[in-house]
This record gives sequence, structure tokens and C-alpha cells, in this order.
Amino acid sequence: MVRAVIARSARVSTIPPGVPFVDSLALGLRERFGSTPDALVHLTLLLPTRRACLALRDAFLRHSDGAALLLPRLMPLGDMDAEEIEPGAGESLPESLTAELAEPLPAAISGLERQLTLARLILARAEAEGAPRRPDQAARLAAELARLLDQTQTEQLSFDGLKGLVPEDYAAHWQATLEFLDIVTSAWPAILAERGLIDPATRRNRVLAAVAARWQAAPPQHPVIAAGSTGSIPATAALLAVICHLPEGEVVLPGLDQQSDEAIWREIDESHPQYGLKRLLERLEVERDQVTLWGDGQDDDSRARLLNTALRPAAATSSWAAEPPPPAPAFDGIEIVECPGPREEAGVIALRLRAALETPGRSAALVTRDRALARRVAAELGRWGIAVDDSGGRPLVHTACGGFLGLTAALVAEDAAPLALLAALKHPLAAAGIGTAACRAKLRLLEREVLRKRQPGRGFAAMIAALGAHEAELGPWLKAIAAMAAPFAEALAAAQISLAALAAAHLAFAEALATSDMEANGMDDGAERLWRGDDGEAAAGFFAELIEAAEAMPPLAGRDYPALLDSLIEGRVVRPRHGGHPRLHIWGPLEARLQHADEMILGGLNEGSWPPDAASDPWLSRPMRSRFGLPAPERRIGLSAHDFVQFAAAPRVLLSRAAKVEGTPTAPSRWLARLDNLVQGWDRADALNAGPDVQAWPERLDRPDTVRALEPPAPTPPVTARPRRLSVTRIETWRRDPYAIYARYILDLRALDAIDAEPTAADRGTIIHQALEDFVAAYPQAGLPDNALEALIEIGHKVFAPYMDRPGVRAFWWPRFERIAAWFITTEQARRGDLAVIHSEAVGHLVLPAPAGDFTLTAKADRIEQRHDGALAVIDYKTGGVPTKADILAGFAPQLSLEAAIVQAGGFEGIPAGEVEELSYWRLTGGDPAGEIKPVSADVPPLVSDAVEGLSRLIAEFDDPQTPYLAVPNMAKQPAFSDYAHLARIKEWSDVSGEEDGE
Repeated sequence: MVRAVIARSARVSTIPPGVPFVDSLALGLRERFGSTPDALVHLTLLLPTRRACLALRDAFLRHSDGAALLLPRLMPLGDMDAEEIEPGAGESLPESLTAELAEPLPAAISGLERQLTLARLILARAEAEGAPRRPDQAARLAAELARLLDQTQTEQLSFDGLKGLVPEDYAAHWQATLEFLDIVTSAWPAILAERGLIDPATRRNRVLAAVAARWQAAPPQHPVIAAGSTGSIPATAALLAVICHLPEGEVVLPGLDQQSDEAIWREIDESHPQYGLKRLLERLEVERDQVTLWGDGQDDDSRARLLNTALRPAAATSSWAAEPPPPAPAFDGIEIVECPGPREEAGVIALRLRAALETPGRSAALVTRDRALARRVAAELGRWGIAVDDSGGRPLVHTACGGFLGLTAALVAEDAAPLALLAALKHPLAAAGIGTAACRAKLRLLEREVLRKRQPGRGFAAMIAALGAHEAELGPWLKAIAAMAAPFAEALAAAQISLAALAAAHLAFAEALATSDMEANGMDDGAERLWRGDDGEAAAGFFAELIEAAEAMPPLAGRDYPALLDSLIEGRVVRPRHGGHPRLHIWGPLEARLQHADEMILGGLNEGSWPPDAASDPWLSRPMRSRFGLPAPERRIGLSAHDFVQFAAAPRVLLSRAAKVEGTPTAPSRWLARLDNLVQGWDRADALNAGPDVQAWPERLDRPDTVRALEPPAPTPPVTARPRRLSVTRIETWRRDPYAIYARYILDLRALDAIDAEPTAADRGTIIHQALEDFVAAYPQAGLPDNALEALIEIGHKVFAPYMDRPGVRAFWWPRFERIAAWFITTEQARRGDLAVIHSEAVGHLVLPAPAGDFTLTAKADRIEQRHDGALAVIDYKTGGVPTKADILAGFAPQLSLEAAIVQAGGFEGIPAGEVEELSYWRLTGGDPAGEIKPVSADVPPLVSDAVEGLSRLIAEFDDPQTPYLAVPNMAKQPAFSDYAHLARIKEWSDVSGEEDGE
């Protein structure tokens, strides 16, 4: 009897797309219930989200002209697409409705406790099956399992329906998957019952069902209006079905299409924007033509017609050809811009937002799923001092606090490896008890004098042992940090330890490292620095929940903690509490629902981003999902499509996309493609084009008024500042790139070595040179021992020892050295019969007169052979390329020639002056051949004489104060590598072909 009475009073209305939803709702309510301050006090309003409640509150404020007003009871339903936001946010329940319940319900299990409990079950199963146990992988798998739980319970299905889903002709792994899902069909319900808890989705369903039953049995005696919900959750749809039939109840739908004919309406599928509303109307038992228009509607609905026509179901697009074009207003205020990349897209959007501020009172909003684009736009707005928060949020791991916590975990887990140490201690929160500035100063000294000059072993003790002369400055500081980290390091080294103990030790270390000198004196503490701000509060909340839920996880090896932490914290988002600029906004689609701005910008409209890809289910195939009763993945596309239509129907809207993202071509969103195809069929291809001027805005903004070509650097320091002493290897650099000599010896700029980098080809040459030098120094006379090869290999082991922990050195360099050693000993045995003595790494110098005073040429020769007849040979070991004969004769590779000049002048210690008869390079690659002798095929005396004469001319030239130190005067002879090419900015004034850019 009650149902029959209620059914006669069904009321459903809609607010069309393009009409500001909350403003229209607020105005309509005031018109219906009166404009006195207390007219709305007995009204109950149910809205989809808390953010929608806040937006409606602001709308009432706007339309009351600041007058006092008692608001209606605003209650969030929690009706949202939980998959579009971070884990945990979908657990937002309609707690405000619990006051309507006759009896309290069991509490919902927290998201983190559920994930850890499911991870424990997964680990137990893996152990029983003899599979590897990885807690981080189990946690990620548990998150997917929790998502399946939510989907199943949201759709009000029973897991008993899983049985029989796999026919015999299916692959065997599907049967194995169903056996694995026994976790949720048997073990999980028992665990929840034991703890007296229920799943969040189950609790939401029970709350909504209990309220629906209560209101159906005893209808409220005051108006109840549910507005803005699409009923995507079945329990919400059931409650809406009750509300719309209440004597004073009404449901207000967002953007119902009342224009399309019935044939098109029947063809709607799950990816269509109206699919959710179509299902809801079926659940409400209301025909589409029975839905009334809320308020006054809109003066012109041509934009909505355009969008509805473009997004028709695929089966109905054949009618496009017969469809007449809409009137001109449909195209007014809507533009599409395609930018080359995300940077240009962000520039266009930022300028469009900035332009909105030129009109007093105008508001503008960017709506995008692409959080990277949102951050770019916010950064671009910063050039005008405009702060706009991204309400879509930032990943917690990308915030200051979240990043610091991750870096501190990595620092201890990697045993204070150089890169991990620098990353953690360079963070703005790191103070180490002495203050941020003092900590940064000590870290710079450690990096410059220790970490970039030698490779200390892992651990604080090894690093402290490598301090050398800087032990007094850095030792106490490093020891203090080691003491802070010791409990956490002990926890990570434990074979079995609780997750709570690991998290507590981690937080204690992070707080200690964040303590500054002022805090140490009692003015503040590290915890206050670490946990302040939106990100600090979010991180503190996460760790509080983690420690509380940690008992659900079995003891684990400490070394597994960093990876487990990463898997648990991923997806956590920090949303700002304050909105930044009052008239500019950056929203995610979820946050933008039911919101309004005078100008809407929909950014990142690329397929796969917006709409998102219909991700495959890791548990069930599409046919299995269908038989089980779960919705197809395309339903998310339908929800996104509804959002798109709502936003794109605004009076002023810009639709933007990037043609390439990270260098990869993108496809336009299917909605843009539909619009483009439709308007092209009407010969209105330019109707939606924003025009080339819009894309040119960012470029014009950054383009200087005039462009002056950069001239190559040509410094002319005073002669007194110019070097008077260079080695033979630097003479080649002087000839090829004088600017490098200027930067190194006049500006005293030295390249820093890479930190914890893999050994380079230069390191390989140094190692092999050292091994050969040590061998020749041990056996300088003509005779070689019988075990010469074994002796050289033994020396090689000692020289290679510091590098043998590197897989590349052990697998590639060492076998090549063994081949070089064999070739070297064979060559030595053949040559030493004619030799009296071999001088290895001989040091010498030669003084040359010059206009500005004597110039000293120094050398350290790899090998000088002294034969029985007194003749000399100068040899250079090369593990890389050998200079060409043309470069040697032209003086661009004068090393051997100048070393010979020093030999002939008696400039090498312990080597008598004599005639040099041989100059040669020994090319030692370890390949095929392992080594070969490359003699300089030229008459040695004239070559040596020409080299000395050329050097004298070079010295005299640079003794002229007007001679500049040019950067690569001859691009054809530029050095193969230079530490100073970026300082000379060579790429800015020369092209890639090596010619000066004259354009």
C-alpha cells in the first residue's frame, strides 16, 4: 500500500549541460522555498561528494548577496567513480546518513589494514606453493584484490558466482586464478567476522539500504532532494529510487539528454555519456519524457545538441549525413587547439587563464586528468606571480615530506652509498642537528673532496675512514648522522622484524635528521619541521595508519621494507586545503563535477589519458566479468564522457591536446575526433579551430625583441696570468682548443669526477698503464723471468682489485687485459734482446726561451727504451685511438715528438741525452689483435725539430696580450672530448657539421 501511494508522487528533473549546476540548484531552491534566511532550514540535500556540498554552499553565498542565510542540511552520498582517484579515497562513505539508522553498523576496515591483511594471505599462499616471497609484490597484488572486492560488493554480487566461470576450453591459468581467488571467497570473510569489521563498500551499501528502507517505511515529513548523482553505485541508485517517490522527494539529474530520439536512446552502450543516466532512469522506473526541467533551463541549447550529435552511439552515426548543421551559436565560444607538445600546451592554457583575469569578476578553470600538465600550467602561471593549487592533488611521494621519507629509507637501505647520501642530505628538510645551511656546507665539502675524488666503500665507517685531511671537519658530523641511522640500520638488517618496528625506526631517523640547531636548543624539533604543511599532515596520517595496521602483516626481512613502503604509499595524493587564486582553478574531472567557471579549459584530451584506457582486469577476462555480473571496463569511459559533455557545454570552452608527449605521437581523444569528423561533414572544419595565433602565444611571449648572434668566446687575459708551464699532452689541447687551457690554468676550473659512476674508458687506460708501468719498473733490464706472464697477471690483479666488484670490469675489461698481457710479454721477449734498459713513466722537462720569459715543457713518458748501441726509442701506450700521420706532421698530435725533443736535450731524469731513432704507439685493445705497434712513419730528427719550432711559435703567439684563447679555432681539428665545451657554448655559435653558423 505504501509503495502504491509513493509511486504516484515520483519527481525527477534535470539541469541541462552548460547550465552552472550548483548555481541553478541554489536559485531554484530559493525560488521554490522562499528567500527568507530560514526558508531552507528544513530541507535535506543529498549531493555526490563533500566537494559538491562545499560548491553548493558557495553558490548560496553568491546568490544571497552576502546576507545571513541558514543553509539546508547538506549530506554527501559518496557516489563517485572510485577508480579515478587514489586508493583510499573511494572509501568515502555517507557517514552523515548514519543518523538515520536505527542500529549502528560494524566499522569498516581501513584501506591499509585490508591491503596488509590480504598481502599476508598472498604471502602465505606463495610460501605454501614454494614461490618466492616478495612483500612489495604481495602488497601490490593485494591492492588489486581489494579493488576486485570493492567492485564485487559495489555491484552487490556474491563471490559464489565465481564458481563455474571457467569453461573447459579456457586456458588453464584462468582456473589457477579462480583457485587463487579462494582468498576472498573463504579466508577473507572469516577474517572480517573475527575482527568484527566489514569492507568499506559493504558498509556503504548497508548504510544506503538501511536509509532507503527507513524512508520508504516512514517517509520524512520534510523535503528531501538528491541532486547531481548519476547513480553509478547500485545502492545509491536504490536510494534515489526511494527519494524520487517520496511525497516531498525529488531527484535532480546532471545533464540528461532530452533531445535525442528514441532510436538513438536505445542504441546507447556503456561508453556513451548518457549510459549511466539511462540505467538510473530504468531503476527509478521513470521514462525520459517524464523528467522535467529544473528552473528556467537555458536560453540556447545548441551547444548541447552539437555535443550530443557528435557523441552518438557508433550505430547511429550513419545519420550524421542527413543531420543539418546547428545554428551559429553552437560554435560560438568553443575552440580546439592542438599544440606540438605539453610545454606549448601548458603555455597556451596559462595564457588563456591569465587573460581571464583581465575581465573583472571572470573566473576560469583548467580541467584535466593529466597531472603533469596541471603542474606545468601552475608553474607557467608563476611567471605572473599567480598561485593556483591543483585540486586534483600531487602524489605524496612527489612532495617535500614524502620525498624526504623515501630518501631517508634509501640512505640507510643502501648503506650510505654516495648517491643515496647526497640525495637525502641535500633535501631542504635535512639539517642533521646543525641547521640546514651548515649541513649543506659540510655536504658540499664531503662531495668535493671525498666522494668525487675517490670511491669510498659502503657504510658510514668506510666513508669516515676515507676523509683523510678533512676528518676533523667532517668526522664528528658523519658520526652523528651514523648514530642517528644506527637503530634504523639495525632494523633493516634484521632477518625477521615487525613492520611497526621498521616504520617506527624509520620515522625516528627521519625526525632526527630533520632536527636543526635551533630545534636542538629547544626552540622546535625535527617532528615539527617534518610533519608541518599539507604534505606533512598527509604523510603523518599515512604512517599513523600504517603503524596501526602493521599487525596485519607478518614479520618480514628488514631489507624488504623500502620496496614495501613504496608499494603501500603509491597512489596516495595530497590535495591542498586552500584553493589559491579566487578566480582561477585547476581541477581534476572528479573535483570539477557540478562546479562551474565562466571559462572552462579541458586539457590533455588525448586517447588513453582522457578518456583513460579501458584497463584489463588482472583477475577475470571480459567474458568472465560479464557472466559474473561486473560492468565492462568501458563504463569508466562512459563516466568520463559524461564529464566531458558537462564541461564542454559551458558558454566559453577551450579544448586542447598535445600532438606529441615525451616524443611519442599521440591520438586525439575520441570525443575530439568525433567533433572534427562531424564539423568536416558540414564543411565547417574551421569553426572550432582556435587559429594559429593561439598556438603562437607562448612563443611570442618568450621571443626577444631582437636576436643577437652569439660570438665565440675570445678572452685575452694579461700575459702575467697566462701559464708558463704545460705538459706535452696539454700542448695538443692548446693547439686544438686554447679556451680549454684558459679555463683550466687561468680560471682554475676543474671538472668534477662523477659520483659512484661506472669506470670509463679513461679509467681503463689508467688501469692498464699502471699495470704495465709496475711490471716494467719491476723488470727494467733486458732479461725477463720465466714466469713473466704470470707476474704481469699478478700485478694486473692488484691494479684491477678496486674495480673488480663492477660486473663490466670483471666480464669485459679483465679478459681483454689477459690478452693484452699475453701480447705484451711476447712483444717484450722479442724486443728485449736489443735493449739495455727500459725507463717507465720517466719524468722530464725542457725550458724554451720566449718573449715573455722562459716556458717550461714537462713530460711523463710511458716508456723510453735505451738500446745497447745508445739509440733511444720513445713509446706511448694507447688503449684507444692512435693519432693520424697527418695530425702528427701538422703538429696537432705533438706528444711523441716533443718527448723526443726532451730526450735529445737530456731532460729526462736518469736518461742520458741521445738520438731518438724510433717513435711509436703501442695500441693495446685486447681485441683482435690484442695489441699492435704503430710506428710514426716519418723521419724523426726533422719531425722533432719541427715540433719544437712549432711550439716556440705557439708560445710566442700567446705571449702577445692581444692573442685570444679561442674555443676550437679549427672545427675540423676539435678535440674528441673537452670538459669545457659547455662553458664555451660551442653548440650555440657553431652548427653540427663543424662550420660556423652564419645564418
